[in-house]
Amino acid sequence: MAQLDMNTPNIDAPVLELIQRERDMALSPRELNFRLAGYGYTIRDTAAGQVVSTLRGNVDLGVLPARVS
Repeated sequence: MAQLDMNTPNIDAPVLELIQRERDMALSPRELNFRLAGYGYTIRDTAAGQVVSTLRGNVDLGVLPARVS
């Protein structure tokens, strides 16, 4: 497993908006991950916090800001 560099670029605003919108509609964390999977994203819990990744290629986009998580 690769270490997440805390200097990763910020997650794009449209992706953050998508996550926030889906989080508002989801009834549980499991449902949120299911909904995000439909868009090709996932949220993983790591030592650095919650990390947003793409499902295709498993590319870490960055740590989810506290205001969204």
